Amino acid sequence: MKLQNKSISEQIELITRSLVALESYNGTAGESRKAQYIYDIVRSFPYFQKHPDKVWMQKVPNDGIGRQNVFALLEGESAKTLLFHAHYDTVGTDDYGALQEMAHDPDFLQKFFMDYEGEDKVREDARSGNWLFGRGSLDMQSGIAVHLANLLYFSEQKEHPKGNLLFLFNGDEESEHAGIIAALSELDRLKGEGFDYLAAVNTDFISPIYDGDCKRYIYTGAAGKFLPGFYIYGREAHVGDVLTSIDPTAIASKINLEINQNLDFVEKIPGEFTLPPSCLYFKDDKTAYNVQTPLSTSIYFNYFVYEKTARDVLYVMKKAAIKAVEQLEMKSREQYENYRSYHGFPERELSWHVDVLTLREYIFWLKERGLDPDPVMEEVYRRHEGEDRRTIAYKMVEALQLLDPDRTPRVIIFLAPPFLPHNYLNEENEYGKKVKDILEGCLNQISRETGEEFVVKRFFPYLADGSFLSLHEEDEDIEVITKNLPMIDDLYPVPIETIRKLNIPSINIGVYGKDGHQWTERVYKPYTFSVLPKIIQRVTKDLLNI
Repeated sequence: MKLQNKSISEQIELITRSLVALESYNGTAGESRKAQYIYDIVRSFPYFQKHPDKVWMQKVPNDGIGRQNVFALLEGESAKTLLFHAHYDTVGTDDYGALQEMAHDPDFLQKFFMDYEGEDKVREDARSGNWLFGRGSLDMQSGIAVHLANLLYFSEQKEHPKGNLLFLFNGDEESEHAGIIAALSELDRLKGEGFDYLAAVNTDFISPIYDGDCKRYIYTGAAGKFLPGFYIYGREAHVGDVLTSIDPTAIASKINLEINQNLDFVEKIPGEFTLPPSCLYFKDDKTAYNVQTPLSTSIYFNYFVYEKTARDVLYVMKKAAIKAVEQLEMKSREQYENYRSYHGFPERELSWHVDVLTLREYIFWLKERGLDPDPVMEEVYRRHEGEDRRTIAYKMVEALQLLDPDRTPRVIIFLAPPFLPHNYLNEENEYGKKVKDILEGCLNQISRETGEEFVVKRFFPYLADGSFLSLHEEDEDIEVITKNLPMIDDLYPVPIETIRKLNIPSINIGVYGKDGHQWTERVYKPYTFSVLPKIIQRVTKDLLNI
């Protein structure tokens, strides 16, 4: 790839197109090929031809498809260090339908959308020539290209930067975040060698929040995420005696109605774009047809957190579950009595009460009765290792429920992987204020020069790898996580103490575009290829002067 004698915007477009052309769907061998491709690009830069030891690859441990992280280091005059990171995996292309084979051809897609009658805005953007289409164009091959072009820019300067510029390109952002989690050990190693991390800059994509929104949103932190799961164990019955059952699907349905997309669970933070929980999985335990009601049901939710902790989340989840089972208990009793009276059946001692416990509480309940949950969970993990981690978590909780000799109907609430910490710039201390002042100063200057309108917010509203670079939870909050995510050290080993030690605030200065994860995905070239790299260059220089 010939980048010399080209403007930075031309370099970024050229790199973006080459990255889009190379498939790197999450969970496929394309991720490892993309890592090698990025490594080869960096090695082609004159600085790294002279200093080949300053670019290296790190294997992601126990990774079935051979993912690797790519690091590149431009050494500076001091221990001050800025980290620039981006992910190279993308989602798949099923959404392109009949055009799936052309999902990586920006020129074909632009021509196609120029005559597209399905959506006026897409057609207008294609005809303008200002947008580059294709899978990963926005999320986030263009973000990688911006970092690579800036790496080349800084490496060609006559003077060394005033601090280290460390670049990281990793995979698996779209799923389990294995890449960034593995990178933490390397970041920690470099910290042990004296690196003083000032901040991280991510280029994950930003988009208009509403129709007609032309603002460019810059985020000084990232939202976190929990995946609260509910294992619901009921009481089965023949369909001919259905009113005596405790139907776990009914409980799960009620819990879903209480939680799913409920705005009462949205964190109210002035000026921030926050999101409600959403149901990602809902299934009973039946694998074949019969005339018995289901015995158990599983449901879990995506739950974004901004300032809330695991304690806060489990409290409201448990409260919602208690409300659901109490309402259904009352309804079931009334229905059965009405049915019994109508048919003149004799009275019968039945209870529709359902216990609601967190996993931590239930494990304590088992141990009080002399039952040891640890070998049970270990055996389940051993038998199912390699399967979907959420499935393993449910199987562990199911096995613990079966330890109860009374088969008590019960809702067990737990945390399933993945867990993402929330990362934000602490503006209450002097350093946090300095970082924000520098950022806003650079943006104001760029705004005067270009006419762009910037808005600085605290939380990148979606999921991003930057979440794993800092941790704000207290010890008590961490304990809530570790005690309610079954076998966390094996099932989802997040190096919590390493994250705490690194404590790198992650700023998202992202590429701009529309329709991420959709077949109309596209990146806006004038801003992303021309304005954005200059913003990052200025922020870099000013931060290194702190």
